[in-house]
Amino acid sequence: MTFGKVIRQSRKDKGFSQRELAHRIDVDFTYLSKLENDRSEYPPKEEVIRSLAAHLDLDEEELIVLAGRMPQAYEEFLKQNYKTMPALLRRMRENPEFAQKVFEAASQGE
Repeated sequence: MTFGKVIRQSRKDKGFSQRELAHRIDVDFTYLSKLENDRSEYPPKEEVIRSLAAHLDLDEEELIVLAGRMPQAYEEFLKQNYKTMPALLRRMRENPEFAQKVFEAASQGE
């Protein structure tokens, strides 16, 4: 699912109109419409995503990643490991079995 589809479906599940949710997260309803239709020119700011997640009972970090952003909490880690991250991501893309093992190990930690 895309960021917009998740937002739209969650909003509908909660019974909010676009105008009502937009008011709650302090954005214009036309902007929320663009987000829901995946037509925004850029990903929303992290605080907008976190507000959406809070009002829609969604996982903040998952929603941030789905929006195409990196959670600020991980930026320092990425900066410290900037040389090895491309190799890791390339290996995961080229070897789905390895990627699955990484994802399984990450899931066990939660």
